[in-house]
Amino acid sequence: MASRIHGYDLARSLAIFGMVVVNYTLVMNAVTGNNLLIGFAHLFQGRAAAMFVVLAGVGTTLFARSRAARARASLLKRAVLLIVIGLLFTPVWPADILHFYGFYFIAGAFLITASNRTVWMSILFFVITFPLLLLFLDYETAWNFETFAYYDFWTIKGMFRHIFFNGFHPVFPWTAFLLLGMWLARQNLFNSAVRLKLMVWSLSIWVASELLSDQLIRYFDEAAELLGTAPMPPTPLYLLAGGSLAVFVIVGCVWLSFKFSSSRVLSLFYKTGEMSLSLYVLHVVLGMGILEAMDKLENHTIEFSLLYAFSFCLFGIVFANLWGMKFKQGPLEWIFRKLGN
Repeated sequence: MASRIHGYDLARSLAIFGMVVVNYTLVMNAVTGNNLLIGFAHLFQGRAAAMFVVLAGVGTTLFARSRAARARASLLKRAVLLIVIGLLFTPVWPADILHFYGFYFIAGAFLITASNRTVWMSILFFVITFPLLLLFLDYETAWNFETFAYYDFWTIKGMFRHIFFNGFHPVFPWTAFLLLGMWLARQNLFNSAVRLKLMVWSLSIWVASELLSDQLIRYFDEAAELLGTAPMPPTPLYLLAGGSLAVFVIVGCVWLSFKFSSSRVLSLFYKTGEMSLSLYVLHVVLGMGILEAMDKLENHTIEFSLLYAFSFCLFGIVFANLWGMKFKQGPLEWIFRKLGN
């Protein structure tokens, strides 16, 4: 690609905002209040994080292009760094996604020069492996789904199970999202016909997968968890719905960035997206830290949860743009690049 596609940064900002909504709603146990708002918050569950991982795949391909021969070694180094940072962050935020990222990156590092056919075969492998594992393993092992506590995470067996099979974002099948992003970054999104084709196909697949899930659940209600598009457990229909929606939104963001290339409003989101890693950590350490200090971390209405989430998103936009006036990278992005090169 000849130049930076700011639409990716716009999509990153939307993804991190979606994760803020999901995580604040989850941690505050915001299940009371206006039903429409509860439904609105529910729309982001499993979708924002999926888009975040697809965008990580996009970044993987773009990074590989810039590093050429050194790309695989650099990606593996970054993968190890993410695993270490994520595991250190897990006691603070049990639903951390960074250590999972590290394992996705390992798979991505070995496929950066693979053909599109091989990438798609690998996607299929990760998608299909999970339901096969369900035939032999109990998905609910070690979980208390009422509190989202995982009892034996800090044991070798428990950590392995959590990371690869039944954690919040397990390697099987979530690595498929990263590989999908790697493929997406190979498409010529400067071409309007390519963008249109991707948007039409991804929107069609998303709608079809949601409708298919709904119809299957009507007839096989006893297997609703396996036929739904909720992120836990991450079944093939969830992967299909989450991945296709992510592609639609990402390509839509790219279209917007080209259509309104001089928009000052969109530029605010570009800078925010460039600092997604810093904002991800800040929304836990600062955002949840303030709630905990005020003893307001649990049992709030959906109205309070969304208001707080939107307040943090506004803070994130302001912080990212003020920081960007003086520095080219966010604080954690700078540290990560220094240590990961």
